[in-house]
Amino acid sequence: MIKVGLAVGSQIPEFSKFDRKNYFYPDLPKGYQISQYDEPLCKGGKLSLYLSENDELAKKEIEIERIHLEEDTGKLIHPEDKKSTLIDFNRAGVPLMELVTEPVIHTGKEARLFAQGLQVLLKTLGVSEADMEKGQMRCEVNISLKPQGQKELGTKVEVKNLNSFRAVERAIDYEIQRQTDLLEAGDKIMQETRGWDSIREITYSQRVKEEAQDYRYFPEPDLPPLHLYSKIKEEGLFDLEQMKSQLPELPWQKKERIIKSYTFSGDANLLIQDEKLRDFFEDTVTKLDPEYRKSGTPLAYNYLTTDILGIKEKENLTWNNIKLSPQNFAKLINNLVLDKISSRVAKDLLLEIIHSNQDVEEIIQTKGLGKIQDSNILISTVEEVIINNSKAIEDYKKGKLNTLQFLVGQAMTKLKGAADPKELEKLIREKIIN
Repeated sequence: MIKVGLAVGSQIPEFSKFDRKNYFYPDLPKGYQISQYDEPLCKGGKLSLYLSENDELAKKEIEIERIHLEEDTGKLIHPEDKKSTLIDFNRAGVPLMELVTEPVIHTGKEARLFAQGLQVLLKTLGVSEADMEKGQMRCEVNISLKPQGQKELGTKVEVKNLNSFRAVERAIDYEIQRQTDLLEAGDKIMQETRGWDSIREITYSQRVKEEAQDYRYFPEPDLPPLHLYSKIKEEGLFDLEQMKSQLPELPWQKKERIIKSYTFSGDANLLIQDEKLRDFFEDTVTKLDPEYRKSGTPLAYNYLTTDILGIKEKENLTWNNIKLSPQNFAKLINNLVLDKISSRVAKDLLLEIIHSNQDVEEIIQTKGLGKIQDSNILISTVEEVIINNSKAIEDYKKGKLNTLQFLVGQAMTKLKGAADPKELEKLIREKIIN
């Protein structure tokens, strides 16, 4: 938690304490929650929306009010029949880090980008896997509207049950519209907690929201105050300077380095959101032929983020299941850059070596997959395709130009993909015209 605070530039106070928050809800049957009220572990800080594709939005910094530690509550489960409420106490009492932002987020998209960026940061720091599906990271949003120019915020509504980033964005957008409609109709907004119905994509009322005084905070009597560090001598729980020096490269720093290092035209966000993907990409680039690295890097990125990730998703693989090594993948890219194999052959090879990691050079040689340069072979293949597909030829002459790609495909199949499709297209056109 202190690592997170240091990463986002929070102020870490010398002393912190725990407080007892009293409330009577069934998710904590003891009637109170251990939390932090006025002396949290981290104060302030900022996190930019660095995952945005929009450069201006990516620079926007969301101010953080505080990061504190408290115990988690039980999970309330409401069956569809609405005749009962079930309670799962598995997580009740477990320590939970809560981060609270200042009211500077204006749209659902901004909230989603902030939450996604925080997830990447938590993973980078190694403090949590932050998997929302497993409940390792949860989001609750507070929405307050006010007329333009007015300083004071309107009545606050909290929305819970948000178990995905998509739900965060949709719930905020819905709630903004709901409150806008109420205010324009002259109605008042009730301070309450609402749930999110992911099927109907609407919010619904759960309970009236309490004010801070309703919780009757007071210092937790069973836990002593925390002496975090000393400015004068080496005392306290943490050496903040040492912790700062040991912070890893942070996600926004990675993004900037990747863009600068590889003159990047692709989506660098993909690489900073998936550590294994990034490591594979960077390892591959170092193993490309230095003479052709500049042209090979974008090719490596494209095949990695489209073909390899496509196979990974389609076959439900993990990175541990993928046997292809960066070195062997670099060999494939080198062959593409040097125009020794076609893109069709490269894609077919990936399907094979992703499970075996058999040497690319060896497969190309033994199966004869190198790009065919002999014009006589290309011409004879084209002539054979034309003879065997007279109807497609007639269709092409009648204006159905898409049949040309069908003919190219037939030729590529006969040549096992070991030809340049553009060259085949040119030869077919010439033969048809002549």
